Amino acid sequence: MDAIRHTCLKLEVPTNAQPDERSSIFVKGTWNHHRFDLSITDGLHAWTCHATEDEVRLRAAQWDQKPSDYVALAERYLGFQQPGSIYGFADAGNGYKRLSWTFDKEGMKLEWRWKCQPASDNKTTTAEILNFLMDANIRLSEEVVRKTQSVERLKAESEKCLAQSEKICDEKVEFETAIYAKFLNVLNAKKAKLREYRDQLSKQTTTGSKLKQEEYSSDKTESFDDESDAEKN
Repeated sequence: MDAIRHTCLKLEVPTNAQPDERSSIFVKGTWNHHRFDLSITDGLHAWTCHATEDEVRLRAAQWDQKPSDYVALAERYLGFQQPGSIYGFADAGNGYKRLSWTFDKEGMKLEWRWKCQPASDNKTTTAEILNFLMDANIRLSEEVVRKTQSVERLKAESEKCLAQSEKICDEKVEFETAIYAKFLNVLNAKKAKLREYRDQLSKQTTTGSKLKQEEYSSDKTESFDDESDAEKN
C-alpha cells in the first residue's frame, strides 16, 4: 500500500472584491500515489476537492506526465509555498471556488487549476483543518523539546570529554615531568660516577708515569756506574 502524506499550507490570495487586497486561506492536502484530496477554509467557509485516480490520470496525460509525477508536483506546490508561484482562489459560481497556482517549465509559466465545491459542513471541515494544525504544532513542539534535550546532552558529554581531556593532559605533563626529573637524577649520578672513574684513571696514569721515570733514572745511574768501574779497570 502507498503511504499517505498530509500537508497544510497557509496562502495569501487576492480577494474577489479588491484584487489588491489579500485574504488568508488554509489548504490541507491528503496525498496518495495517484490521487489526492484537498480541504480549504478561510475560517468561515470551507471547500473540498477530491481528485480521483481517473481525473489525475487524465490531467497527467494532458501534460505528458505519469500520474505519480503529477501528484508529486501538485504536492510540491500545495504542500509548501513556492517562491515565484502565483496562487489564486477565485469564485467559480454557485459557491464553487477555483484553486490555481503557476509554475515554470522549459521557460514558460504554466498554470494548474482545480475546482473546489462547498463543504457539506463548514464547521466540521474547518475544525478538522484546525485540529490538524494543532496536532502538527504539538508534534513540532515535542520535536523541538527532544532536539533541545539532545543538544543539552551532547553539550554535557562534550564538556565532560573536554574535562577528561584536560585531566589526561595534565596527568601526562606531570608524568613526563616526574620521569624527566628521575632521568636527570640518574644521568647526573652517571656523570658523577664517570668523573670519579676518570679521576681514578688519571691518578693511575700519573702514578704509572712517575714509576716509569724513576725506573728509567735508576737504570741510567746503574749504567753510568758500570762504565766508571770499567774505566778504572
